Amino acid sequence: MEVITGLIDFIVHIDTHMGEIISHYGTETYLILFIIIFCETGLVVTPFLPGDSLIFAASTFASLGSLNIFTLFIVILLAAVLGDTVNYHIGKYFSNKLYKLENNRFIKKEYIDKTQHFFERHGGKSIVLARFVPIVRTFAPFVAGIGHMSYKHFLSYNVVGAIAWVLLFTITGYFFGNIPFVRDNFSVIIIAIIFISVMPPFIIYLKNKLTNKKEG
Repeated sequence: MEVITGLIDFIVHIDTHMGEIISHYGTETYLILFIIIFCETGLVVTPFLPGDSLIFAASTFASLGSLNIFTLFIVILLAAVLGDTVNYHIGKYFSNKLYKLENNRFIKKEYIDKTQHFFERHGGKSIVLARFVPIVRTFAPFVAGIGHMSYKHFLSYNVVGAIAWVLLFTITGYFFGNIPFVRDNFSVIIIAIIFISVMPPFIIYLKNKLTNKKEG
């Protein structure tokens, strides 16, 4: 419970914690950011780690000169691409064990099922779209591996999605993170980013429910 509380506090007050990390670790901050983004995108057991909000907050500090925006962009981009690549191969390796995951403590089968539906609905472009949706972002490459999607095909969507995702949040954080209103309401903005990010699956779910109700 303390871990969950600590994680929530880290995400909600990510600006404060980011400042502490930069102050304590200096250039090693890039490595810390790399590890977090890599784990968030590359390990199916850590979909709860911050992604969008972390990039936004780090880019805000880059605008203050605490981090180099170009180095930040490259580091996070590499973490995102490598993370999805590892996740894809994990999914491919465990492709025949999918239905044994139902009672797993960390890998929830319901998450995989939702991502599978998202993947089937949008095809290869779901790898790109999933970059902007927490949880789905973590499971999309895993499901692509389970479905034995061509790695060459997957890699192209992986790179395009990573560039679009990282670019969006580095630009918004760098140019808008230090606007007085945003700075004074940073926690609210972070919550808003998370809320907006998780809306697409709910919209798709409600749309499908309404469609099924009409057909029924």
